[in-house]
Amino acid sequence: MHPQLETIFDEAENRYLKPEELSLLGEYVDSLPERLEAYRNLRDRELKIMQSVADQLQLELPQQKVEMLERSIKNALLLLRYCAMGMLLNDETFVKERLLGWLSQTIQVYDTRSIDAVLYRLLNQRLKQALNPRHLTLLSPMLLLAQNTLQQPANTSTPNR
Repeated sequence: MHPQLETIFDEAENRYLKPEELSLLGEYVDSLPERLEAYRNLRDRELKIMQSVADQLQLELPQQKVEMLERSIKNALLLLRYCAMGMLLNDETFVKERLLGWLSQTIQVYDTRSIDAVLYRLLNQRLKQALNPRHLTLLSPMLLLAQNTLQQPANTSTPNR
């Protein structure tokens, strides 16, 4: 759940909610039907979207090993699912804590950044075609957060040892 909403619920144990807290909660509740619809739409179209991306990725990167392409596609599938859940929850922290730590390490170990850059471009293009603008607007902040974080140089996206 969105960290601000969690804070609101925690503070409500000691008092009634303030008008601005109720407003934030109301905005989330009001947006929930649209978030649910976007989530369902993405869930139902995931296979078709990702197959199209995978096909185009192979065409654009014929010199890459199939195993490397498959690894990047599987990671992108997970990225899309985590971003969809983050969008549903309206919680960037969900994406940061549950996805980005281990995925950035995997990308670094297998050195897939160049493949992933092409894959993310193709995925974003395909999502623009597959989703309506309202749904894309809800999903985009999570996708941009994840993709930008994962495309950073290795020394800035992984913790120091």
